[in-house]
Amino acid sequence: MKKRIAIFASGSGSNAQKIMEHFKRSNDAEVALILTNNSDAYVLQRADNFEVPSHIFDKKEFYQTDRIVQLLKNLNINLIVLAGFLWLIPENLLKAYPNKIINIHPALLPKFGGKGMYGDKVHAAVLEEKELESGITIHFVNEAFDEGEIIHQSKFKIEKGDDLKMMKFKVQQLEHQHFPKVIEGLLKKMKSI
Repeated sequence: MKKRIAIFASGSGSNAQKIMEHFKRSNDAEVALILTNNSDAYVLQRADNFEVPSHIFDKKEFYQTDRIVQLLKNLNINLIVLAGFLWLIPENLLKAYPNKIINIHPALLPKFGGKGMYGDKVHAAVLEEKELESGITIHFVNEAFDEGEIIHQSKFKIEKGDDLKMMKFKVQQLEHQHFPKVIEGLLKKMKSI
């Protein structure tokens, strides 16, 4: 039986698209659901393009009910992937999926992580600190922003003259190259929930 992935995303969903593309050809796993807290998120269009069902939710449903957990359990979800999702994961979801929720962060954690550190804010901070390298971190999710156990890191050298746009491009290249493969590797190691 195919392992089933749910992706949480808040915005454009380019990583979600790469993951859907990757697993469309897989005999072992599939993206079964896209969830978002943003009814205008372009990730919903991407989900439609791949004929993947989607679910839009608000803060109340996410933090004050068990509806999301029930939805994921009803769909036999094995792994939850955060791909540009900006809310802290509630305790009921962490308990229902221990070590089965992963996130991608656009920097080399533990540096440049934490509340409010996402997207261009991360790249701007890396440039401001005059770092010599940056990259991506894929990690398990716990009750704090960007503090879960690291699964994978990939890095690149920051060249003289790299600006925000170039940083974003280099990070996105690494995300698209590595995130689907890391997910596939994790699923192979996983026993069914």
